[in-house]
Amino acid sequence: MSPVLSSTAQAFGIRRRRARQSTATLFPVSPYKHSPTPRTGNLREGFRQMAEPSEVAGSGGSTAGYTTADCPPPTSCEAASRGFESHADDRTRSVDVPLVGIARLAATSPAAESHRQSAERPEYFLLPVKSILNRCDSQRVPFEWTINPYRGCEFGCKYCYARYTHEYMELDGGEFERKIYVKKDPGPLLAYDVSRKYSHASAASGGEKPEHIAIGTATDPYQPAESEYGVTRACLEELAKRDGLSISVITKSNQIVRDIDLFKKVAERSELSLNITVTTLRTRLARLLEPRAPRPDLRLAAVRQLHEAGLRVGVSASPIVPGITDREGDLEAVAEAAHDAGAQWFWSGVLFLMPSSAKQFFPFVREKFPRLAKQYEQWYAKNGYAPEEYRKKMSERVVAIKERFGFNARPQYESARPTPRMQLKLAWDAGAASQELGGMRSCAAG
Repeated sequence: MSPVLSSTAQAFGIRRRRARQSTATLFPVSPYKHSPTPRTGNLREGFRQMAEPSEVAGSGGSTAGYTTADCPPPTSCEAASRGFESHADDRTRSVDVPLVGIARLAATSPAAESHRQSAERPEYFLLPVKSILNRCDSQRVPFEWTINPYRGCEFGCKYCYARYTHEYMELDGGEFERKIYVKKDPGPLLAYDVSRKYSHASAASGGEKPEHIAIGTATDPYQPAESEYGVTRACLEELAKRDGLSISVITKSNQIVRDIDLFKKVAERSELSLNITVTTLRTRLARLLEPRAPRPDLRLAAVRQLHEAGLRVGVSASPIVPGITDREGDLEAVAEAAHDAGAQWFWSGVLFLMPSSAKQFFPFVREKFPRLAKQYEQWYAKNGYAPEEYRKKMSERVVAIKERFGFNARPQYESARPTPRMQLKLAWDAGAASQELGGMRSCAAG
């Protein structure tokens, strides 16, 4: 039984640091912040006071009228073709308008009991959802379904694109690592979803291959919450009962090795690929960019352990953070370490910054890498992508790296679905970041 089904809940406070006030006007703070009002006492009693999820949640548990928050948001072209703008950029809603959908659920979610004592721990809430297998119809990704066991992620990566998903709950993206929502009843929901929705003949493959399920696209499935609530494991236990699925998992956590037993069972009956993200081998830099994620060496040790268990595993170096993780030799060092650990494939892509992410990332760059701040604002002021010239250069570099280290295998869901985008052409001062990094003070590792 999943520990998500706890019988009691306690509301608890969290010590908050005063947020650094951003001077950028490109990414305004949302005027409609709604803080959850957790209930205390018996959870069953609390849920009887709440509306049924099916009454208020849209398909996949997202706000009606928008693509699911578990899926990357549409490009401007996609949004225009569907007749709506990206929800993450909507700043016109009145605070007096009643909350609906997932925002209403989040605002009334009871606190989830936690055994953690640290004053810096996030707030956890138990979120009843209608579905845990969410349809992803974005043309920018090569999978049909996503599973995100949690909403929010404690790792707090400065560049995280998924911060916009909290805006679907009418929360500011800065709350992404401070308010974590634990999805309720994952096993039964997933059993129902797979039976009702999933197809073993995907349209993308012409009916020859099953639809693909990607676990961990908008939240890390092995963040610290997993140790207490076990939502990811509950999902894997259900998937292990099925035949002929196509599944991938991506994480920054070495906690993934806990589930080697289940991965073996899944791999006996379905296609399975595991991915661990390592953006840099420099521990101090990793601690700056990914404050609460396990150290790079621990993640690589997990790659080795998964490989030795006979599982298919690869390494992602995404995102390449311009001027910060793209120093000559750094990406190559990650690939070499991945190869030595037994990774079967390697891939990477350039940083993507949505407004909700840039609002958090820009102040970080100004503080830690001030010489790069102006270029970031020039590059990412009008869209979330780096200039095409830079992205092409990095793509060619990744191809060369793969050839050098013999990364010939591919995760089964990998495919190319290009989306043309207009880009600003600029040159990058890569040397500036090296000077900034050289002056950084030592950060605690752990």
